Amino acid sequence: MAESGVSIERAVALKVLRRVEDGAYADRALSAEARRAELDPRGRAQAMRLAYGAVQRRRTLDWLIDEALDRPGAIEPAVRDILRLGAYELAFSDGVPPHAAVDQAVRQARGLRGSGRRASARAGLVNAVLRRVAGEAAGRLAALEGAGAESVALLHSMPDWIAHRLVAALGLRDAEGVMAAAGEPAESALRWNPLRGPRATVEAALPPDWTRGALAPWSYVLAGGFALEDSDIWMRGRAMAQSRASQLVAHALDPRPGERIIDLTAAPGGKTTHIAALARGAVDITAVEKHESRARALEATCARMGARVRVVVGDALTVPLEGGADAVLVDPPCTGTGVLSARPDARWRRREEALGPLVELQAGLLARALALVRPGGRVVYSTCSLLSEENEEILAPYATRLDDLGALAPDAAHPGLPGALRTLPHLHGTDGFVIARLRGEGA
Repeated sequence: MAESGVSIERAVALKVLRRVEDGAYADRALSAEARRAELDPRGRAQAMRLAYGAVQRRRTLDWLIDEALDRPGAIEPAVRDILRLGAYELAFSDGVPPHAAVDQAVRQARGLRGSGRRASARAGLVNAVLRRVAGEAAGRLAALEGAGAESVALLHSMPDWIAHRLVAALGLRDAEGVMAAAGEPAESALRWNPLRGPRATVEAALPPDWTRGALAPWSYVLAGGFALEDSDIWMRGRAMAQSRASQLVAHALDPRPGERIIDLTAAPGGKTTHIAALARGAVDITAVEKHESRARALEATCARMGARVRVVVGDALTVPLEGGADAVLVDPPCTGTGVLSARPDARWRRREEALGPLVELQAGLLARALALVRPGGRVVYSTCSLLSEENEEILAPYATRLDDLGALAPDAAHPGLPGALRTLPHLHGTDGFVIARLRGEGA
């Protein structure tokens, strides 16, 4: 507890919110602030819950807060972030007594720079607003349930354009499930890397609450937080943080020893190194990355994971590459609508007008992959988006060339795209992905 009486975790969470307001990414801001505050794993998990929750639910929180303000537009940004943290605890966090959440927020308001009179005014405002939120939040949120797509978007703090497209792609029931899951903590999962040692070396280092994950045979799912990147198994390349849905992608590619494989959009390297591991290192992988800095980071990841990979810097649409590959992976940039729980600020960074150019890029990358694969070879197209524009509409022209991946994950068979897979966070407990495998022309 700091001298002001504010918990260290809450102080860190507020710093994260302030940095996000200034343009920082929430995950990077949290990592930096938690390290600066020397938080232990439990404290880091608590700070993450507060900061990510307030960022994810910003739209809903502001709706609750603004009802209690005479002039919402006049509120200081720092005070609004304090109110968001307090409102998040009051409306969405179990186990925190309302009086404690209000008291912490008031103390934070008093701690902002300014005169004593201004500190008292801020504290009074925060106290009044949060007491009203405490009394009204449950009823106001309940009134949004079952009231249509726009109310669902407000309830689950989603931009309208994303909500409408999710409903169009999934139907209202599953769209609401995806949006609700996007406000919950992300799956804590990692992948064992056999290139750096047996399973036992990973299992011995994990906290006792782990289970082997369904869907992906090399996965481990943790019930609580685990500072993987501070651990020996991460530094030795024995494990990598990766959701089970993401792990399915390399399995769908089915790499085999002696094959030549191209990963067209490789950084940061989770799928690239998984491909190498599945083939026990006996595979020729070319990984393409457009940006020099990310390419160098990719090389470092491959070296740590013991994966022999040739990294090529260039635009995947045009960079010179030798054709006739046995398999090509296309995991293109996307809206990320299936991974919003892990990227709390992503929903606010995405712009509807950027969807068209993004879809054009995705279609171009798939066409390039099909041109690079040998007849009868394999092309896997995967995205961590659930929008039909980025998946079904792009794959529709190639429907007759889809392999059946149903045996890989029977519970995740895509209902509208025979042969493909689709994971939904609220149904499968992992990221939302669409994965399809196409046969090279001439098969």
